[in-house]
Amino acid sequence: MSDESIAYGEGSTRTVNVDEAEALVRGICFKTGPPRRLGVELEWLVHDLNDPTRPVEPARLASAAGRLRKLPLRSPVTVEPGGQIEFSSRPAGSLTACVEEVAADLALARAELRDIGLFLSGYGKEPWTHPGRVVVTRRYDAMEVFYNSWNEAGSTIMCRTASVQVCLDAGHEEPGPLGFGRRWRLAHLLGAVLNAAFANSPLHRGRPTGWRSTRQATYARMDPGRTLAPAEDLEPRAAWTEYALDAEVMFVRREEGPWEPRRGLPLREWLRTGEPRPATVGDVLYHLTTLFPPIRPRGHLELRMIDAQPGDDGWMVPLAVTVALFDDPTAAETAYRTVKALADTTGGEPTPRNALWRRAARYGLADPELHAAAVACFAAAREALPRLGASPRILAAVDGFTARYVARGRCPADDLLDLVAERPVGSGVRS
Repeated sequence: MSDESIAYGEGSTRTVNVDEAEALVRGICFKTGPPRRLGVELEWLVHDLNDPTRPVEPARLASAAGRLRKLPLRSPVTVEPGGQIEFSSRPAGSLTACVEEVAADLALARAELRDIGLFLSGYGKEPWTHPGRVVVTRRYDAMEVFYNSWNEAGSTIMCRTASVQVCLDAGHEEPGPLGFGRRWRLAHLLGAVLNAAFANSPLHRGRPTGWRSTRQATYARMDPGRTLAPAEDLEPRAAWTEYALDAEVMFVRREEGPWEPRRGLPLREWLRTGEPRPATVGDVLYHLTTLFPPIRPRGHLELRMIDAQPGDDGWMVPLAVTVALFDDPTAAETAYRTVKALADTTGGEPTPRNALWRRAARYGLADPELHAAAVACFAAAREALPRLGASPRILAAVDGFTARYVARGRCPADDLLDLVAERPVGSGVRS
């Protein structure tokens, strides 16, 4: 959701037709070449240090954001609609470089927040309270109206969820384990395994929802035109271009006044008719920031299905495992062979509404097939990490997570479920 910084009129104001927009989207969605750079976007809920089950007042959230912005952080910090804090790493040349820079920023941020009695909390969905929107902008005002015209799922994602988003280069133009077409296909199958392994959002107001990843289940209930995956039987550039132009416009921006929420206006139709005003290059580019499928091509690949993780170092594990399974050729081949067999279990529906992804969100690694795939993929990733120069801190985090969760067919959501079973909400539960 962190595209609020894109101002009205940024980029070209030249009007475009359908053919020009198709060429633009096709030309920017996959920037190919040898995988060299990576990044991570970390969303965090903000909780009270003494009582995580108590709502944090908007004024305290605003104070926290203001203090963080004054720190000498290298990762840009943004505030999400519900007051979640997001750290976006700079593109890094190695896994260890990325981890070291972000970890240093988080250490500064955590110390600053402790001074005002707050902390960064790693859950995929707010487990205890039901916060509303605290950030008021024209983008979020229009988004909320658009989402609410469907159901309440969009508001939940905006205000009550947090994630680990892993960003990877698209890959080689040519076929092979690191080719962009293979990586695109791998992401849509491996994504279910990653969602299951790192599921960490099983509660709503302290009570089980029936899903290990309620966050992912909520995404599957939103506007399908912008949260389902593109057609998987088309070449990736063609699939994404068709998907982007067929998606409904969420709102029409204006230089002055509120942005106008829309329903029933695909981008393709806006480009064709020029109503309510001619669409520009800037409008096309902005429209792309309002699409939220589980894997989003932004020149690079942005993997969006991983819940936020507990602990100071928990976020390192999905980043490290994902990077290893995509960027190490041997691990990538092992991962692809492992998850390719899962394609037969999707039921033919699009990601993430298909049977495979729904099992991942509901059961986590309690699902036998997803558990077996996770064991194989984590082993391949662990073997690859030293080849990628992973630091001892990263290796220790991966080893600890594997022993605690993957080897036992568990995910972080199971810890929360155990906690509320022992100490129901209202009886002093602590995170």
